[in-house]
Amino acid sequence: MATATNNKDTYKATAVFLVVMGILYLLDKLIHFSSAGLPWVMQKDTMLLYASVIFLWFKRDKSVGIILAGIWLIQNIGLVISLLGQMSAYLLPAALLIIGILLYFLSTR
Repeated sequence: MATATNNKDTYKATAVFLVVMGILYLLDKLIHFSSAGLPWVMQKDTMLLYASVIFLWFKRDKSVGIILAGIWLIQNIGLVISLLGQMSAYLLPAALLIIGILLYFLSTR
């Protein structure tokens, strides 16, 4: 029963992602995000962020959304560090340590 629910969640999240991408592509053809000063809307890494948010929102099992968000963070580490500014010197290593420790303890349970 849990597998059927999991598949249903996956199908729903995938369907929402495809609808959002279709709408964004259609809007891009109509208003051209690049010429409107919004070229980041249709970048490949931004689409990965859209997918991660949608999977986190619609799927009960958050692992796919977390993995996609992690991949996005790795791809955009420069952006994250520049947004954090001076705090990134301490915050990023601390976050990596905390996440690593949590994952280790969760995997040993």
